[in-house]
This record gives sequence, structure tokens and C-alpha cells, in this order.
Amino acid sequence: MLYYLFAYLDQFNFPGAGMFQYISFRSAMTVITSLIISMIFGKRVINFLRKQQIGEEVRDLGLEGQMSKKGTPTMGGIIILGSIIIPTLLFADILNIYVILMLITTVWLGFIGFLDDYIKSFKKNKEGLAGKFKIVGQVGLGLIVGLTLFLNNDVVVRKKNIESKSITTEQIIKENTIEKNTQQFSHDIKSTKTTIPFFKNNEFDYEYLVKFLGKHSQKAAWLVFVIVVILIVTAVSNGANLTDGLDGLATGTSAIIGATLGILAYVGGNVIYADYLNIMYIPYTGELVVFMSAFIGATIGFLWYNSYPAQVFMGDTGSLALGGIIAVFAIIIRKELLIPILCGIFLMENLSVVMQVGYFKYTKRKFGEGRRIFKMSPLHHHYQMKGYPEPKIVMRFMIIGIILAVITIVTLKIR
Repeated sequence: MLYYLFAYLDQFNFPGAGMFQYISFRSAMTVITSLIISMIFGKRVINFLRKQQIGEEVRDLGLEGQMSKKGTPTMGGIIILGSIIIPTLLFADILNIYVILMLITTVWLGFIGFLDDYIKSFKKNKEGLAGKFKIVGQVGLGLIVGLTLFLNNDVVVRKKNIESKSITTEQIIKENTIEKNTQQFSHDIKSTKTTIPFFKNNEFDYEYLVKFLGKHSQKAAWLVFVIVVILIVTAVSNGANLTDGLDGLATGTSAIIGATLGILAYVGGNVIYADYLNIMYIPYTGELVVFMSAFIGATIGFLWYNSYPAQVFMGDTGSLALGGIIAVFAIIIRKELLIPILCGIFLMENLSVVMQVGYFKYTKRKFGEGRRIFKMSPLHHHYQMKGYPEPKIVMRFMIIGIILAVITIVTLKIR
């Protein structure tokens, strides 16, 4: 909203109004605002939740320090959602289709998580929202995102014309307006291309998978793309949900992932950096940096209260939203195939549960009794059972997350 207000005031040479045209300035303001909301108003939310006796129900699984968490306020994801949505509405271009999609994602999965937490806390039903309803919600969001990216005319990839190959980055910089002049030697197309690591051109087209359909392959590629979107949204949001088991683990890991995606969005949405790095340039995605700045500020601010020993838990209200935001953001900037690397922590948490359940059922059928691969799943509980202190597990997982983030960025140049 302030973006449009100051754009209007700039016409009258209002002092400082022109600053709001810069993504870097608005991103900085968004981080600050998000931190203020999460840290200052977060305390009030925690006190409210405590008064309402919205505390965490904890089962005794024999883990060290586990029962001390009983009664800790949950549904703290409300703090994260507010700290993302409010600064984004203030500083981002809210008519940008990508920003709209991110806001829908935040509210959509936040609401599903809120229902789950509400049923657990107020209805005293430990099972919460039925799993099938969560899946329906995740699939529904995947359909909305996938179909929007297919049908909306603003969702394009900028492709260089053949004659533009001789034009250098230095020549682009000399022009007065980058966007206007780059259009002279490039054109925007609807494309199912995405970024893939370790390959020569760093690009993969979903159309390759349905090339055998001939003239129908392009439309069929979008069907494949939508299916991939649904799978990624479901997997990553569930992965973040499973990771939310130790104080600060999901929050800190998400902040690292968010910072990395913000960097990728900035270089991929800037024609000069995209040309220099020889990566896919997607017009209008630079605005997503403002949204991701709110995401980073919200997670860091929430970590103030969520670090060990936690004063509040995010609950499914926060974890499902965080995972969904990460998934949809990566899809929009065409970096979804980097998720197994960047979100390696989420992936291993997911896989540990799948492996544990699958192996238990297999050995029960074969030997008459179920056996386990891990002492307990998800993976972070395995290390708790081995006697590792909770803060040490969280810190080591975050260090691994930083390493994976660096590897993710480096893959842009490894071909």
C-alpha cells in the first residue's frame, strides 16, 4: 500500500518518495517491520495464548526434557503469519501476480494449520484435523498455483533472440532503462522450463517428458507441471511440519532456506545479474524479494521466543505455512528441482518417517514383529534418544542447513 502511496507522491517530488521504487530499500524496511511485529507484538500474543490456556499437549515418549514442554503456548504461527502478511501489504507491489500467489499460500495453509491447532487445543482432540482434509487443502493449493502459472499472461520467461547473442552485459548497462531496452532484443514466452543443477545449460523443460505426444506435448507439459507443483507443495509443507519438533529447529532452518531463495529470486529477477550468471530471467519476480524479506524477518523474530527453551510453539498454523511458502516460492522462480538440496533437512525428516514406518510394517509381516531403523522418527528424535542435548541437535541441523544453502547457490555455476 505504501508502495502505491509513495509512487503517487513521487510525481510531486515529495522528499524520499522515490526510495520506494527500489526493491532493496523496501526489502530492508520489510525486514525491520517484520522483526518489530514478531518481537514486540509477539509477546502480547504469547500472553493471550497463555491466558486462554492454549498449551501444548505432550505425550511421554521417554525423551529428555520432553515433559517440561507441557503447557507451553502453541498456535504461535499466528505471530509468523501476521509478521509476513502485514509488511508485505505495506511495502510490496500487491498487484504483482507472484506476490498475490504468495499471500494466498500464506493464508491458505495458515488457515488449514489453524484449524488443526484449534481442534487440538479447543476441542481437546489430540488427532487434530483429519489427515485427508490436510491433503485436500495442500492439493487444492497446488492446483491454484499450477493453474495460475499456466493461465496468467504475466507469468513468462524472457528468452533472448538469436541476434541478441552478440549484445553484452556492458551494453545493457549503458542503456537508460534496462527493462525497456532489453525488450528490443528479447521476448517473453510461456514456458515449462525450470532450473536443474549440474547440467550444461542449467535448464530442464517438462515438455521433454511428453515429447512423444507430438503437437500436444506443450499442453501436456503444463499438466505434468501442475502435478509436480501439487507433489512439491504437499511434500515440503509436510516436511516442515515434521521438522517442527525441537525448539527453534523448523524456524531456524526455514530462515536459512528463505534467505537462499531470496538471493535466487533477486538474481533471477534482475536482467543484468541473470545475464551475467547465464541463468533463467523471469520478469517481475524481483518483487518477491520484498515478500521473502518479510518471511526472514518473521522467522528470526519468532526465533526470539521459540529458541530453547521455547516460550511458544508455532504449531501447524506456522509449520504448514512455512513449508508451503518455501515450496511455492521455489516453484515460481523455477528452482523447484533444487529443493532436495536446499531443503535437505526437510527431506531427511520426511524420509526418516517413511523408512521407519515402511520397514516396521515389512518386518512385522515377515518376522511377526516390527523392527525399526531409527530409535525414533522423525530423525531429530533419533538423536534425542541417543542422548544428544536438544540445543546441540538444533544447532548442528542448522549448520547442515547453511552448508546445503551454499551448495544450492554454487550449483548455478557447476555445469
